[in-house]
Amino acid sequence: MNLGVERTGEWAGSLKRTGIDKRPAGGRVMLRRLGVDGDVIIDMKNHGGEDQAVYAYAREDAAWWAKELDREIAPGGFGENLSTSGLDITGALIGERWAIGDAVVEVASVRIPCRTFAGFWDVKDLIKRFTNRAVPGAYLRVIEEGAVGAGDAIEVVHRPVEHDLTVGELFRALTTEPELLPKVLTASAVAANVREKAEKRVG
Repeated sequence: MNLGVERTGEWAGSLKRTGIDKRPAGGRVMLRRLGVDGDVIIDMKNHGGEDQAVYAYAREDAAWWAKELDREIAPGGFGENLSTSGLDITGALIGERWAIGDAVVEVASVRIPCRTFAGFWDVKDLIKRFTNRAVPGAYLRVIEEGAVGAGDAIEVVHRPVEHDLTVGELFRALTTEPELLPKVLTASAVAANVREKAEKRVG
C-alpha cells in the first residue's frame, strides 16, 4: 500500500499542489469507503470519493513503462495506492470484486491521465503515450472496509455475468474508441460520473 505526500510546483495543475506522489506505507492501513487512511488528496473534484476510493496499478505494467522510459518506477510511482502483482487489472471487469487483507473492493472506473501526471514524471508527451498504451489501472470502491498491508494476497471473489466490459475497454471508450460507449452503459457498477458522461455522449 502507498500513501500520498503533498508536493507543490508549477507542474502540479491549477492548484499548484498535489498528492500524486505516493510512497510505500510503513504498516497496515485502512481502506474506507471514501478513501485510504493517511492518504493525501488535494484535488477533491477529480480524485477520491466513493467511486475512486483506491487506485490500483500493476507492477507488471509499471515494469513496461520503466523499460520504455529507461528509468526506475517505484511502487506508488503512478500515484497508485495499491501496487499489485499477478493480477490482470486491464482485463478485469467493471464490477469485479477483490478480497485483499480485511477489505473487499470493487472495480468502478479508470484513470484518465492529466497534466499533473505528466508534470510529476516530467515527460511532456506522457498523456498521449499513456492514452495510446491504454493500460490505465483501476479505481476501486470499497465494499467492505478493512486493513490492508504489503504482501496481502488479492483474490477475485466476484465477476459480473451480465456484461463483459473490461477496464481496458472502458478506458478506450472514454479516450480513443467512442464506439465502445454504448457498452459502458451495460455495466451497472461503473462509476456514476462515467455513466453520466457515457449517457450524454451516446444520447
